[in-house]
Amino acid sequence: MNKNTFTHWSEIKYLKDIVTNPFIEVGEYSYYSGYYDSHSFEDGCIRYLWGDEHSRRLFNPIEEFGWQVDRLLIGNYVCIASGVIILMGGNHNHHPEWITVYPFVDQLKESYEPKGNTVIESDAWIGMNAMIMPGVTIGEGAIVAAGSVVTKDVAAYTIVGGNPAKEVKKRFSEVEIAKLKEMRWFDWKRESIEAATDLLSSSSIDDLYEYYLREI
Repeated sequence: MNKNTFTHWSEIKYLKDIVTNPFIEVGEYSYYSGYYDSHSFEDGCIRYLWGDEHSRRLFNPIEEFGWQVDRLLIGNYVCIASGVIILMGGNHNHHPEWITVYPFVDQLKESYEPKGNTVIESDAWIGMNAMIMPGVTIGEGAIVAAGSVVTKDVAAYTIVGGNPAKEVKKRFSEVEIAKLKEMRWFDWKRESIEAATDLLSSSSIDDLYEYYLREI
């Protein structure tokens, strides 16, 4: 069976096992739940990113045009739902300040404009059918509601929703968020995380912080 094929909605694919594009960097235990989408992670969820096997056979914009190809950087323990679209750098040839936004072939070299890397930090959750625009950073522990269109950076431990996505609320208090940023549980050794899953699966940040001070 193809490693990108899903057989049931409950199935997930760890990104480390399915990503091949050198312009995508993924962390540990981050996953894609793509059963309800008809494409693979790299050929559906990720769009317009040069570097996959097929695009490398077609052309090389780095060598031919001197383009700087944007990267997709995904941290640890990120959850990406089915239908999510992450738009990347291959379609940055439409200029609203020009008379036409049409990308004429003889202008492709000059018209390309990098948007910067797209970053999904650790422990973020991207809900079903959300769209992430190029160059956006989604902070650690953030939640993007289903169907949202993210056009600007999302702060850590913040829930956003809508089109364009706007802040709904902070998940925790500023003091608690500061503790979470200090602890960075998703960077701990796996055995330390497994020993603390009951704390991680609770609302007691203070208890987790005590564990962190004692054990990490």
